[in-house]
Amino acid sequence: MENRNREMKSDKVTSTFKYAFGPGLILAAAAIGVSHLVQSTRAGADYGFTLVWAVIIASLMKYPFLEYGPRYATATGESLIAGYKKLGSWALWIYIIFTIGTMFAIQAAVTIVTASLAVELTGIELPLLVWSIIILVICIGVLFRGQYSALDSLIKVVMVVLSLSTIAAFLVAWFDPSPADLPPAPSVWDVAGVTFLIALMGWMPIPIDAAAWHSLWSLERQKQTKHKSSLKESLLDFNIGYVGASILALIFLSLGALVMFGSGVSFSASGAGFAQQLIDLYTQTLGGWAHWIIIICAFTTMFSTTLTVTDSYPRVTREIIRVMKSEANETAFFSYRGLLFIISTLSMLVLWLTGSQFTFMIDLATSLSFLTAPALAYINYRLIRSRFTPEDHQPKTWLKVLSWLGMIFLTAFALLFFYWRFVG
Repeated sequence: MENRNREMKSDKVTSTFKYAFGPGLILAAAAIGVSHLVQSTRAGADYGFTLVWAVIIASLMKYPFLEYGPRYATATGESLIAGYKKLGSWALWIYIIFTIGTMFAIQAAVTIVTASLAVELTGIELPLLVWSIIILVICIGVLFRGQYSALDSLIKVVMVVLSLSTIAAFLVAWFDPSPADLPPAPSVWDVAGVTFLIALMGWMPIPIDAAAWHSLWSLERQKQTKHKSSLKESLLDFNIGYVGASILALIFLSLGALVMFGSGVSFSASGAGFAQQLIDLYTQTLGGWAHWIIIICAFTTMFSTTLTVTDSYPRVTREIIRVMKSEANETAFFSYRGLLFIISTLSMLVLWLTGSQFTFMIDLATSLSFLTAPALAYINYRLIRSRFTPEDHQPKTWLKVLSWLGMIFLTAFALLFFYWRFVG
């Protein structure tokens, strides 16, 4: 009888999981962008398989703080941002300052990479700023009408295309019958190596402030389906997206190692140059037939990231305004749609001011993320362990231990970055 009840309970969870499924894939789509296509591929191209450990450790150490997003939303029915307000104005303002300080640089960085790949995909030579505007107009068009429903539906299609094309390229490279003789991997423990290592791990697989995005997507999914997900369902959805993003990071690193390592090619500092080199190297090694697989894989990777980032910042900003109980939240100017235009326009202004400098934008965005990670990790841990989170939804002992290890790691990581960047 007990086994029968257990089976019935399991069947019920399985049948209702479809209502919870979605936010985890959106998180994965946001994650699989610059950190994967650019940084993971470069890691494999420059260091072979040497930095596999860095991808695994970074993903593991950030896991608790990103998992607390859907955990808190499921437990309380409110976003992490609302939780920050309850924890104290200090927590909310830290998040606000960090969000404002990073949002325009991050959106500009992911958009310019997408624009660079759009040139390769279409063959239409336009200035990267023009292509960036076109990409954002498409994203705004998708989100303006459908908002969360459009995002949820499109991302599921994009993630299928991305996963299949990436895995296909990896399998071809892995089973290549005539691998070239490769030189030994260089040491990562020098100034250039440590600087790149920090850049790789900083966005791997996604910045910690995405936990608040996920909490909002979880709440939107509940509104869409009119189903309140259980903690088990929400965490299963999160784990599918998070673990999937981490595995794809390893696949991109492997592609870089199998296809590019030892080629002697130095990557271009421009977005268009990097995109062309990336496609050409894959095509030369795998064969001309692989050209469209690689280019579709690369473009869908970055377009999915740009789409989710374009959605997340207006959603987060609107929630901040709502939580602060500002009268501005009643106006169209500060609605989701209004903020969609405002934030995208300001991001393009940042891109225009920086002259579409590919490496500068990525370095700026990753640098800001490095320095905010320890503080956001601490705030998320404080909130999930506070009286505002029901005790039965608080993390188990192993997750608490991993949280402390993660905070120590991220703090050391940020200090190391600061030292190498500004002192060493």
